[in-house]
Amino acid sequence: MPDVICFGEAMVRLAPPHFQRIEQARTFDVEVGGAELNTAVGLVRLGREAAWVSAVPDNPLGRLVVNRVRETGVSAEFVRLTEDGRCGLYFLEFGASPRASSILYDRKESSISQAEPGGTSFWAGWKPGTFDWPTVFDGAKWLHVTGITAAILEHREVLPEALTKAREAGLKVSIDLNYRSKLWTPGEAGRVMSGLLKQCDLLIASEPDAEQLFGINGADFADVAEQLCRRFGLRYVAGVRRTTPLVWRNTFAAVGYDAKGSLYETASYEVEIVDRLGAGDALAAGLIHGLLDGDFETGLDYGAAMGAIKHTIPGDLPWINKDEVEAVLSGQGLRIKR
Repeated sequence: MPDVICFGEAMVRLAPPHFQRIEQARTFDVEVGGAELNTAVGLVRLGREAAWVSAVPDNPLGRLVVNRVRETGVSAEFVRLTEDGRCGLYFLEFGASPRASSILYDRKESSISQAEPGGTSFWAGWKPGTFDWPTVFDGAKWLHVTGITAAILEHREVLPEALTKAREAGLKVSIDLNYRSKLWTPGEAGRVMSGLLKQCDLLIASEPDAEQLFGINGADFADVAEQLCRRFGLRYVAGVRRTTPLVWRNTFAAVGYDAKGSLYETASYEVEIVDRLGAGDALAAGLIHGLLDGDFETGLDYGAAMGAIKHTIPGDLPWINKDEVEAVLSGQGLRIKR
């Protein structure tokens, strides 16, 4: 039985090789990724059991995604193969200074975006009610979702229903805010996410997103995080600390705040970037891993190390093992500020 349930979309990624533009391309490298799936993979790589909940079309692209999920060791038992919708795609151009990397999405009307609320039996059929949440959450400890899923769902009730059922089943909930301006406006995102955060234990967010979506600003991360905790009843807030002097060389760290008023900062890592996509999702995996053991500090430490390592791995998925994480962490400690 999985410890962690991750609910969201995965897409097929197509990237021209050798830093080419899409317009130049004759071939594309194929990968699979999505924020929640990436996090589920990171948890499995740390020795946890995780399941990915989603819907994909019953065609070769959908089966490509499901095959990759199974290859990683993540459970696909709650993935629906549907006759409706399509598999989302995204195209990635790798940049080099001064040209930034860029993404072109082709995900409209994906199968998961058409999911409907009200499911009472997992095998009752695609409509009405896509997922039988009590069955999905039976025996699990944690639910992880992102603002991306909230943005793409045509039926806004699906995600609140999932969070409510998770709470009723005794699960903890984490939300990565993951605001995407290409998917919705700040006003719409703020309204939707405000309701969801009231059922959340751990929020992963940046200060700019907190200001843009919720009108929360402050002198520093601790100030912003304290306001988020107070407004939404959160227990923990975490964020990324990144500097980007070059497209392919960054520094990466994590910072966290708990509702008791403690601020934690991890070691900062210099990273040589092979592929930065999925680094935040790897960080989320480390955070959840630590919190499942009741240790926020360890979660931040693991998350920062996993995010740093993920930069060195092609594709969205964190093909990382626990020994590598602990080797990076060797001799590195957290600094606590009270």
